[in-house]
Amino acid sequence: MGIFSAFVLFAMVWAMVFLIGLQVGQDTQGDRGERVPGTHVSSPVEFNLWRRVGIATAITLVLWVPLVWFIMSGTLSIDDLRRWTGRPEFGG
Repeated sequence: MGIFSAFVLFAMVWAMVFLIGLQVGQDTQGDRGERVPGTHVSSPVEFNLWRRVGIATAITLVLWVPLVWFIMSGTLSIDDLRRWTGRPEFGG
């Protein structure tokens, strides 16, 4: 795996973790009953973007390191996947 491939894997995992994390633990104005005029009831009350970015980055590192190790170790190869799906192996 090249450096660019590792970066793309990190970015993909980070995006998934970040988008899932945006939904978790969010208090809305409707939940607290403190609606600001001109906003929707589902608008967040206190939104701390940088805290969520940091949490997403930390979780991504915990997930990304084993993923990179698993890919680099060669435990699972393309030929294994082709064999499991019933497709012919490369070069055969």
